[in-house]
Amino acid sequence: MDDETAPQKGTVTQRAIERIKAMIGEGRLEPGQRLPTERDLAAQLGMSRSSMREAIRALTVLGVLEARHGSGIYVTQLEAGDLLETFGVVADLSRGPRLVELLEVRRVLESTATALAAARITADQLAEVEKHLAAMSATDDPEEILAHDLAFHREIATAAGNETMAAILEGLSSRTFRARVWRGYQEEGAFARTRREHAAIHRALATRDPEAARAAAAAHVGEVEEWLRTQLGP
Repeated sequence: MDDETAPQKGTVTQRAIERIKAMIGEGRLEPGQRLPTERDLAAQLGMSRSSMREAIRALTVLGVLEARHGSGIYVTQLEAGDLLETFGVVADLSRGPRLVELLEVRRVLESTATALAAARITADQLAEVEKHLAAMSATDDPEEILAHDLAFHREIATAAGNETMAAILEGLSSRTFRARVWRGYQEEGAFARTRREHAAIHRALATRDPEAARAAAAAHVGEVEEWLRTQLGP
């Protein structure tokens, strides 16, 4: 293929992606439904099989479609977690000012999720939060703390009762970045401070105080933001 035809092929593939997405959005393809064969779908949409193949591949990567061995291509259940899974790559690969921007987004969403959780959390969910809080306080091993830190915030996001928000927060919760933060806290002797921040979040959840929960979560992520800004320098 020469250089002149390559951009046009990309445009056709993008159009094929949009057409398939439209079929799903309009209800002509439902979650869990099998797609027509590649040949039939290409003919139906008036596009080449190669463009259709590339469109299907792209939508599979995005979690919109899934290939079932020996069965064909299906629309996924379109769960937020599946569709936003690739969002986590952004957090894992971001550096410098872009990472600060992601933390700003996380501060807004996590404070909202924590406020919702304070109003909605069940006794069992609160017990799980307490378990991870206790485990974080019982060790100085950064890897163990990291695991329980992730679980602590994941449980709260789940308790908020908004699957889309929980999926976005999961994507923003880069394990790679959190590990860097905890190692930095260890070197600076800052474990005590962050444990107090986690305890404040837990108290607000236990007392069912959404505004206190919002403030505690915002302050916690805000401290991480400030730590990162310090690391980056002027």
